[in-house]
Amino acid sequence: MKLFKAIHIRKKHLLGALALVACIGVFTCLAPPAAEKVSAIISANADRKLPIYCVDTDKPQVSVSFDAAWGADDTDELLSILADNDVKATFFLCGYWVEDFPVEVKKIADAGHDLGNHSSTHPHMNQLSAEQISKELAECHKAVKDLTGIEMDLFRPPFGEYNNTVVETSYANSYYPVQWDVDSLDWKELGEDHEINQVLNHKHLGNGSIILFHNDAKYTPKVLDRILKGLKEKGFEIVPISQLIHRDNFEMDHEGRQRLSTPSS
Repeated sequence: MKLFKAIHIRKKHLLGALALVACIGVFTCLAPPAAEKVSAIISANADRKLPIYCVDTDKPQVSVSFDAAWGADDTDELLSILADNDVKATFFLCGYWVEDFPVEVKKIADAGHDLGNHSSTHPHMNQLSAEQISKELAECHKAVKDLTGIEMDLFRPPFGEYNNTVVETSYANSYYPVQWDVDSLDWKELGEDHEINQVLNHKHLGNGSIILFHNDAKYTPKVLDRILKGLKEKGFEIVPISQLIHRDNFEMDHEGRQRLSTPSS
């Protein structure tokens, strides 16, 4: 495991570039959801299953999320900025990150933020079988539950990679697969102004957007306060993903936008 993490830490920016293949999935050890919820995983192309990229809503709400797979040095600063702005975010945690930084995980949980599953070992989920996906997510789920008592139900796969197996396995195990439609590109380290502009002027930013950050990006602690204030100035309420998504009677459009199902006539 140590060798695995060392390799990935040295290559995190290269791997991050690969992550821009916009995809996702998820899994857990909970009881399967109702059949109608599984059947709601639909898209314009019935053969392709999509995760939740954003939510169709009339409410001016967006969510801020952080993927935690590497270091933890910025945790206290990020939590302080979020608290100062009265914002609850969603943190997607890798299992080995939970094991290495239990104090930080507890701080995130105690502050009232969402905890989400980001797999156990940060693999390419779309290369795994359903059984392997389930094992990855079960191990991370157990690590978080044992430490915090929290039963997670949100999942973001590493590198944003997914296929039908990842999405279907996620729902079959009571996890909602969550992607993003606004990428801060913080992992590219293009500077403070670039990161601020990338989020606040993103072409997809709107009601129901899910914004992606990383917990150890170089400039994010320096710009997060300005971004949060900028989102509020645009009229958005910032809520955790758990409060943004629909949990029942929903469908997915061809862009991965989650919306309430239209009642049958």
